[in-house]
Amino acid sequence: MRAALVEDFRFPPRYRETSPPVANDGEIVLQVRAAALTNLVRSQANGSHYSSVTKLPFTPGNDGVGVDADGGRVYFFSGRPPFGSMAELSVVSRSMTIPLAPDIDDAVAAALGNPGLATWGALLGRANFQPGEGVLINGATGIAGKQAIQVAKYLGASRIIATGRDEQALAQLGVLGANETILLHQPDENLLRSFRSALAGVQVVLDYLWGPSAELILKAAAGHGSPQGEPRIRFVQIGSISGNAITLPAQLLRSSGVELVGSGLGSLSAQQILQSLTKMFAAVSRVHFAIDIHPVPLAKVEEAWTWKDDGRRIVFIP
Repeated sequence: MRAALVEDFRFPPRYRETSPPVANDGEIVLQVRAAALTNLVRSQANGSHYSSVTKLPFTPGNDGVGVDADGGRVYFFSGRPPFGSMAELSVVSRSMTIPLAPDIDDAVAAALGNPGLATWGALLGRANFQPGEGVLINGATGIAGKQAIQVAKYLGASRIIATGRDEQALAQLGVLGANETILLHQPDENLLRSFRSALAGVQVVLDYLWGPSAELILKAAAGHGSPQGEPRIRFVQIGSISGNAITLPAQLLRSSGVELVGSGLGSLSAQQILQSLTKMFAAVSRVHFAIDIHPVPLAKVEEAWTWKDDGRRIVFIP
């Protein structure tokens, strides 16, 4: 079969001929129909992610859409290494599949999988979000952030505040459901005031950036020893585009109502991921969740890997 192969962590995958997978007990071989290129997949392929495969070569791709031997179409994730989803064939545990409704397009389903984990998984699996709560989305102009706005609205958020570094992109988030926006390109003292005001009506923070903006949000939540206690804020850390480390003073956590958790592979069990994504695909059959897609033949994987991000999700079609 033909597949994308990571042969060296320093270089993009190449389109190569390789041996097809054979299913073990409890597994199924799928004919892949679509596989999305995400930040997770990129970092796994360059060896920097904590879940990266260490033995070379391997086929990248954490999830995708495929068809089984009986013609059933499914979304799948966590293929058995070295058989990722960016290939003509992949192999997964049957338990790691979700049947797809006929009205959900292959490329759309593949594109929604990773942001679905970053939104539905974060809100339901880690934040225990309840209808009527307020949500602040730090880094809302990216693909996952845009999905988070739509999902929070769908789940019944009373107030959605979106942050971002691109003023033009921020201005477009109202149509997705954002009630307020905060531009991150401003002096820290101004940002701190904005965050303090925003947190007054927020119970959940979804953080896709980490780095300086996350530091300021946490600083804005700090209290001064109130006898009544500070409001509970579930801060869910999901991505680290702005940096992997922050300064977190101990007294900040002691003085605030912040509950700091992460959301990703490992912090969510396979069962939690399945539950969250099953709810997502059920919702997709009823409601349109906007996502921009760029379908690309898998044969162009090496070229497409280095394309500049234009806001669309690259989806490889074998």
